[in-house]
Amino acid sequence: MDQRAEKLNRPGVPALDEILGVPFEVLDDGLIRVIDYMGDDQAIVQAARVSYGEGTKKTSDDRGLIRYLLRHRHTTPFEMCSLKLHIRVPMDAWRQWIRHRTASTNETSTRYSIAIDSSQTTAPDQWRVQAIDNKQGSDGWLDSKTGVELTQAETDFKNTARQVYNQRLEFGVAREQARKDLPLCTYTEAYWKMDLHNLLHFLALRMDPHAQKEIRDYATIIGREIVARWVPLAWEAFEDYRMGSVSYSRIEHKIMAAIGTGDMEDAMRIATDAGWLKPAKKGGFIRNRERDELTTKLKTLNLKVPWE
Repeated sequence: MDQRAEKLNRPGVPALDEILGVPFEVLDDGLIRVIDYMGDDQAIVQAARVSYGEGTKKTSDDRGLIRYLLRHRHTTPFEMCSLKLHIRVPMDAWRQWIRHRTASTNETSTRYSIAIDSSQTTAPDQWRVQAIDNKQGSDGWLDSKTGVELTQAETDFKNTARQVYNQRLEFGVAREQARKDLPLCTYTEAYWKMDLHNLLHFLALRMDPHAQKEIRDYATIIGREIVARWVPLAWEAFEDYRMGSVSYSRIEHKIMAAIGTGDMEDAMRIATDAGWLKPAKKGGFIRNRERDELTTKLKTLNLKVPWE
């Protein structure tokens, strides 16, 4: 048969089909559902080989190719797969989510419909403390006694905000204006579709331990409960080469090479030339993020840190 006229069957993934439309609960009232998908591991292989036939018959060959593609950052084959989700998420987390502009998105409009009467509540033992060395992150937890007060105040505030919103609607205020004082913890819903290449980039950022916990909870479910079912070979490669890997800059590589030969003086010279070891007035060195990151990497490998 002429391959150009060959009849093709739409690829399906039984493991993912089992959870189509099934809601995964997130936070206290959030959810994630798979609405539709296109492609699978074989579609990645097929695109890489520019083949519309059966492709390789050996799963091991497919696995090796997918791992090669991801390891060497060949992105286009992964763009052949896409995933559409229905999500219910607090607006503050959605603000971070929507910054990933590589998705197609359609969100519930509070100009046309009444805002969802649900908002995220923080449990007394879940109030996080502002990190000292990271302006956009948290570090540790407040005591539960203080948390009880904060949770009660949060509840009172949300109830008042909702009463004000409902009162405006009752008076006939336009929905587009009545909504303006709703808190960011109010849930919103959206359909969100993204190709696999950009989805993996999203997950690498939002599953990272430094990401905000709320959006990290969503990303973890998308990755481990959905993508892992959908494209298991690609997910395995992603975990090995993105989530579980460590990269080294040119300077880091030179310093580690010096450490490997036992030449700590050369390692210190390289770090000094890079501006990593500027003296502080009270002794030691001025903080340098690149130096701090390499320090963590060296300790993970049980290697000596030259400047300590």
